[in-house]
Amino acid sequence: MRKRRLAAWIAAPLAVGLLATGCGGGAGAGDAADGIVSVSHTEPQNPLVPANTTETGGGDVLDAMFTGLVAYDEQTSEPYNAVAESIESPDNTVFTIKLKPGWTFHDGSPVTANSFVRAWNYAAYGPNGQSGASFFEHVAGYEQVNPADPDGENGPAQAPAPTAQEMSGLKVIDDLTFEVTLNAPFATFPTMLGYTAFSPMPESFFADKAGFEAHPIGNGPFQFDSRQPNAHITLSTYEQYAGQNKPSINGVEFRVYNELETAYQDLVSGNLDFVNQLPPSALVGDKWKADLQDRGMVKPILSNNALQLPLYDPKYQDVRVRHALSMAIDRQQITETIFQGAYTPANGWVPGDAIPGYEPGACGEFCEFNPQRAKQLLDESGFQGPITITSNADGGHKEWIEAICGQFKNNLGLDCVFNPVPTFAEFLKMHEENAHQGPFRFGWLGDYPAAETFLGKIYRTGASSNYMRYSSPEFDAAMDRADRAPTEEEGNRLYAEAEKVLAKDMPSIPLWNQNAVVGWSERLEGVQVSFDRQLNLETVKLVS
Repeated sequence: MRKRRLAAWIAAPLAVGLLATGCGGGAGAGDAADGIVSVSHTEPQNPLVPANTTETGGGDVLDAMFTGLVAYDEQTSEPYNAVAESIESPDNTVFTIKLKPGWTFHDGSPVTANSFVRAWNYAAYGPNGQSGASFFEHVAGYEQVNPADPDGENGPAQAPAPTAQEMSGLKVIDDLTFEVTLNAPFATFPTMLGYTAFSPMPESFFADKAGFEAHPIGNGPFQFDSRQPNAHITLSTYEQYAGQNKPSINGVEFRVYNELETAYQDLVSGNLDFVNQLPPSALVGDKWKADLQDRGMVKPILSNNALQLPLYDPKYQDVRVRHALSMAIDRQQITETIFQGAYTPANGWVPGDAIPGYEPGACGEFCEFNPQRAKQLLDESGFQGPITITSNADGGHKEWIEAICGQFKNNLGLDCVFNPVPTFAEFLKMHEENAHQGPFRFGWLGDYPAAETFLGKIYRTGASSNYMRYSSPEFDAAMDRADRAPTEEEGNRLYAEAEKVLAKDMPSIPLWNQNAVVGWSERLEGVQVSFDRQLNLETVKLVS
């Protein structure tokens, strides 16, 4: 998840063969006169509804179409008020949120307190089946509108019916004011509110959901024009946008690509304006620097990569197996040889200094390369393999997965193969169906700049991105203590305690923290990249 998110998934562009000249935006990268910026993209998993979009394919588009209560500074990642005039609370439990006047949706209707309250209630209501519902779990009354999933050892069970249709913790005060009551103190709550799932929704959505899915309506800097599935999505600038940065470009074309390499070649040849992830081939020997000259950058982002382990498979239920696999991986070697030093070996589940609450070395010995200890643990467990590592085939993951397989073979004597799934959408479906028979790639792009999003949204029991089906009362209790801390600083210390539980249990294997290695065309100037690897479409300019 990204935006993204699945919260914010890190996925490379996928889907069908696009002509090198692009589509929908004129020839090549776009004619200078059209004012349209083209960016490489991945096909959205679902229709463009904010509460039902937890991956980057849809999240990046929705971030251009919607503006939330808060936004995030590109340099510091600090939240600042966007649609919100103020967000105040005396106790981190009851929050009074006042909106700035003058905000409108793309259909001209006003953005009101009810636009948020009704959208949040719809998102949280279990029968609506929204993938971002769990983001509202801190709001009082969430458990009544979205009862806990009763699935257990015997497989899926019928979820109990909600006892309410609206969360008791949401109350409209007037057109520009609403009150949010949480079920317990949560100091991180205001930081969350820039995430896509918390977007306001126009009344037209509730009147005609199918019509909205065909032509979504937001309140952000760009409005929906058209979509050709597996090819492109085009947006145009919304002239009445009330945000602090009014775009100077006329619009954006999100182009869907089969391969990173294809997108990169289009960029080099001038047929594409921006790529947010360069392929491994461009990183070798810093080839991208020669190809692009000064039209690229490396920037730390709030992102990490891991191998999740299917704990529903008896083969992976012994923690010694999980620790052994982790200690058999030489992260330093792979980041240096495959990624040319652009990525940093991970030593925990929360990536980097930019995240409040980052605890260096949280994974301890279990993320250190120690093949002798790894082999000892594996032998003690009786695990014999083979191992299959699964990922989408369209994301440039083949090289590093095969490198890990080689290390498992050399260090543990295990047969290991890469299982490429044709598309990212099919890969996500495997998560939902508990279809993995071995480790699988997991990339997480922070939904907001806080340690909580790298922990709670993935590893809590029943969390929306807990594809491992990990369940630890000890971890859940540690997260509860951190969530309810009186200050963010105290909460960060307690999140680090929760992270130690992950080291003990190892439900996933941290691999590396990702930098954004991006490139752009000669047509762009003033390029800025956000903490979630997106081009800032509000401030970028076209060379005149």
